[in-house]
Amino acid sequence: MGKGNKVGVGVEIVYYHGIKCNYIYNNYTSCFFCFFFQNPSCVGKYSRIGLHERVTSSTRMKNALQRNFSWARRINCMANQSPSRKAITDFHLLHSSGRKITEFHLSSIVKICGRVEALQEGRQAHCLLLKLGFNSDLILMTTLLDMYSKCTYIHDACRVFDEMPHRDVVVINSMISGLCRCHLPSYAIDLFTKMNQSDRDVGTWNSLISGLGQNSEGRAALIFFKRMRVEGVQVDVMTMISVISICGDMALIVHAHHVHGLVIKSGFELYLPVGNAIVDMYAKCGCMGDACLCFQNMPFKNVISWTSLISGYAKHGFGVEALKAFHQMEMEGVVPNKITFLGTLYACSHSGLLQEGWISFTTMINKYSIAPTMEHYTCMVDLLARAGRLYEAHEFIEKMPIKPDAKLLTAFLSSCCHHKNVELASAVGKKLLQLQPQEAGAYISLSNFYGLVGDMEGVANVRRLMLERGIRKEKACTWIEISRKVHSFESGDRSHPDYQKIYDHLRVLIQKMKNTGYVPDTSMVAQNVEELTKEEILLGHSEKLAIAFGIMSTPPGTPFLIVKNLRVCADCHVFTGLISKIEGREIVARDSSRFHHFKDGVCSCGNYW
Repeated sequence: MGKGNKVGVGVEIVYYHGIKCNYIYNNYTSCFFCFFFQNPSCVGKYSRIGLHERVTSSTRMKNALQRNFSWARRINCMANQSPSRKAITDFHLLHSSGRKITEFHLSSIVKICGRVEALQEGRQAHCLLLKLGFNSDLILMTTLLDMYSKCTYIHDACRVFDEMPHRDVVVINSMISGLCRCHLPSYAIDLFTKMNQSDRDVGTWNSLISGLGQNSEGRAALIFFKRMRVEGVQVDVMTMISVISICGDMALIVHAHHVHGLVIKSGFELYLPVGNAIVDMYAKCGCMGDACLCFQNMPFKNVISWTSLISGYAKHGFGVEALKAFHQMEMEGVVPNKITFLGTLYACSHSGLLQEGWISFTTMINKYSIAPTMEHYTCMVDLLARAGRLYEAHEFIEKMPIKPDAKLLTAFLSSCCHHKNVELASAVGKKLLQLQPQEAGAYISLSNFYGLVGDMEGVANVRRLMLERGIRKEKACTWIEISRKVHSFESGDRSHPDYQKIYDHLRVLIQKMKNTGYVPDTSMVAQNVEELTKEEILLGHSEKLAIAFGIMSTPPGTPFLIVKNLRVCADCHVFTGLISKIEGREIVARDSSRFHHFKDGVCSCGNYW
């Protein structure tokens, strides 16, 4: 029997078995046959064995195919187009026309509702789903669960999960992802641990690891990654991308090298998303040399690859290098996107490249027709204000086509405080409070400004507002990796086992610095206390504790990296520079804004931060 006849017999067996079991007219099955026979090569091949004619000669089958193909194609277009509420309007028109609604239609519309966070319409689709009796459809119910979690209504997602009569591993994976998406990582871990080891697949591990990483639970994620390997579960590309991102976010350079080696060993290095993630990881770990080397060794590069490199340069304050990379990208025919321009503008802002920043901004609008977002406007305001062009920045804000948000005004306020422009700082501060921002940073910047000008009543008013509005200041935290172990320090922290040795060593370092002329900058301490008490408060800053521990725990002359969750304060910046000179250390500090490379008493930022 020829190969074509064998295939034909196989297809014919499937077809007749479908008729016998009465699922040939099911929406999924009929659409499969419809798509299958739309291929011209299939029409010719199966017409020779008579199957194509038998399938399409059935009036019932023919009608089912035509009807479902039409609807399937239309709904498929709605689901795959860019997220838009127009697709929901199209579905309402579809429903009101009296046409039959199938699982395909509901699955697509529920998916769209999740993407655009249309909770009300998603609930209506849920009601329709129950009315039509599709609540036993596992695929559809999983999509519904995912929709509720994307709309951050996790209680509804849990209810759907609990009411499902049968749950496979895909359902549980979706629930784990949903719990992490809604910032409930402990519940996700609990659900994971309740599963039998044999029931988990690589998707289960990936859902938990990536979810923990997105919730700033990187340490826990790495523990589960280690456990995954111990249990012999084969990692895939998604696993590695998640772990690479976590190493970058936490700036764990030792872990980063280990994971990179595992990527090479597993054969994932040539995958473009993995290569992009590795470039980003090394840049976030303070190793721009390694990031550049990995970028150069990539066989293929896309806009994400170039944007990762440019953003890395920007975070390190290498503005000229970032612009060179951008021009090289253009020469190679890669079209930049809005994120690429955020990188170039950020690079110009943190390097004092005022003219180049304007050119980049106008190029984005005029050459690439990219409409600026609030983030682009914030970069431009920051660029002008950092350069001391405060009134120019204020005029820019007034002429913006969109109203400034709290982050933009906070950035402007910070520069007003730095340049000690009381008039503009006061005006911006009032506007900022009117917006009632939920981020503590806005209130802290304003409080610091009042403290700087000696207005203790203003400090008290801002703190009272924070209390009334339920705004809590994020506690400063700095961490350092020593021998693949992460040590974290909070301001005034005494929880570390070696805290007494750390404070003693820190006092020795401070005395050495004072002998060279160092005077602690207590102006940023808002508390109305004695000067010595203010110095004691500065002594307990998290970055100082981490640096002291790093010097204690590594051989003389060894460079090390610290990471802080907030911006480094002015006193700690001076402190780190002097320590790098006195101790002969190269210290890299990554804060929430950028990298600072300290060597021989000088910082790479040139005090432009």
